[in-house]
Amino acid sequence: MEKAIIGKKIGMTQIFDEAGHVVPVTLIQAGPCTVVQKKTAEKDGYDAIQLGYETIPERKLTKPEIGHQKKAGITEFKKVLKEFALKDCTKYEVGDELKADVFAAGDFVDVTGISKGKGYQGVIKRWGAHRLKESHGTGPVHRHAGSMGSGTDPARIFKGKIGAGQMGDEQVTVQNLDVVKVDTELGLIAVRGAIPGPKGGVVFVKNTVKTHVAKQAGAGISNNPQKASARVNPQKASARNK
Repeated sequence: MEKAIIGKKIGMTQIFDEAGHVVPVTLIQAGPCTVVQKKTAEKDGYDAIQLGYETIPERKLTKPEIGHQKKAGITEFKKVLKEFALKDCTKYEVGDELKADVFAAGDFVDVTGISKGKGYQGVIKRWGAHRLKESHGTGPVHRHAGSMGSGTDPARIFKGKIGAGQMGDEQVTVQNLDVVKVDTELGLIAVRGAIPGPKGGVVFVKNTVKTHVAKQAGAGISNNPQKASARVNPQKASARNK
């Protein structure tokens, strides 16, 4: 990846583009992030930087966490630490600060966060399973999972079978969202669409892994008589009127 930053989800709103169209966006309080650690290929086998986000009192950290940040000379201890393997880590040094201006309008990003926890849910809400009919012998099991398979053989439930259980509260990445606007004064990034997590949830923003190819003009009608696009159907009115 080329660039990345840690932020906090503020919430959703809408803004208007130059043409007057409404664009639904999510506001992210991006940074400021401090470079806590720098890893090199000579010493660690790969190049990466570790960013720290959101200050926290020293009494709320463990001794290993305090020692790790004191080693880097960090005076304001950080609550969230995340490592990013950037392509060019040479321009960053321990103690440098990254802000929202890392990204610009028009960039495409991937946003990673922890989705909202839904608690213990049944198969209908969790997996979109079909419910049973409400009459004619289904009994009080209208929203149950139903049959799980045959009894004698294989006499077990195959792995991956949908069922009730914990829903949400897991890491989710939404890819290929475009940055609509960046406010450097307020440290905000406006991203088109929704991102995972509740308001106030920590998110990791990095440039997308998707490859964007510029659209080219259409090839038009071929002059090759062997191609269908070059043949004219005489039965069509458009051909008879020529």
